[in-house]
Parts: sequence; structure tokens; C-alpha cells
Amino acid sequence: MIIAKQKKKENIAEYILYMWQIEDLIRAYKLNMNEISKNVVEKFDQPGNIKKEISNWYQGLIDLMREEGKVETGHLQFIHNTINDLNQLHLQLLKSPEHLDYIEIYNKAKEGIVELMNKSKGTVENEIEACFNGLYGILMLRLQQKTVNMETATAMTSVSQLIALISKKYKQLEEGKIEL
Repeated sequence: MIIAKQKKKENIAEYILYMWQIEDLIRAYKLNMNEISKNVVEKFDQPGNIKKEISNWYQGLIDLMREEGKVETGHLQFIHNTINDLNQLHLQLLKSPEHLDYIEIYNKAKEGIVELMNKSKGTVENEIEACFNGLYGILMLRLQQKTVNMETATAMTSVSQLIALISKKYKQLEEGKIEL
């Protein structure tokens, strides 16, 4: 909860990837709040009232996962909505002559994005979702200490740069520093 709030405020892409990790963590504990409390919440160096808030946050996510049928796989609707918001921004930036920096980075990442879209076999709705799937996949491989081939690493570097830039522009838009 504390980390999620901070990431949402500072970097929307990190927030999305973090929330996907939280969904997987909850699934790893089989949506068992007692196990999550014991193995996750209690590890936070926070006063009791904050631990209670954290616990309530996890319980709320568990409830949503059950309600939305995301117990086994998939992502919560509010996270999906955030990705859709980023995709809308992506489409606007691609049309904007004032954001040539974004268009340039997109063009460098396009080949990798097309490959990610093809690998998804129709399970992703848009390019930004495909980018996040790719980034999360790389993150999971690295956490498992598996190697990533050079071609994939190179493609994901350009995808990562695109997501970093759209996150920056999203924050600027939220702060009223840019208009589209």
C-alpha cells in the first residue's frame, strides 16, 4: 500500500508492474490473508495502525480478485483501466507534432512491440499492454535468474525507453505541465 501509493504518484509504469507483482504475490499465498499477514504485512517496520491499513489494502485486493474472477490469472480492472489510459495518451502523443521525441522513441521500439503483439496471440488489447507484458516477462525471468537472449534484451531496451517516456509524459499531463 505504501509503496503502491508512492509509485503511483511518481512513476505510473513502475506502479503497474508493482501491482502485477502484488497480484502474483497474493496468488502465491493462495489468497490466504492469514499467510499474507504473517509473511508480508508483519515484515513492514511500521506501527500497528499502519500495518492494519496495509492488511486492509491486501484484503481489499483479495476481495476484488475474487469478485472479478482474477484468482488464477489476469489483472484487476482498475490496473487494466490505467493501462488503457496510458494507451489513450500513447495514441494522442503519436498524433502530436509537439511530441516528436515520443514518436522517435516509438519508432525505435515499434519492431519489438509488433513482435510482442504477435507473441500475445490476441490476448492483449493494445500496444501499451503488450509493452507491459514484455517488461513484466523480462522482470520475471531476471527474478528467476534466467538468461535473456541479446535480441530480446535489445528489443526490450527500446520498449523500456518508450514506457519510461510515456510515464514521464503521463506525470507531466497529470501535473498540468503539458497539454494534448
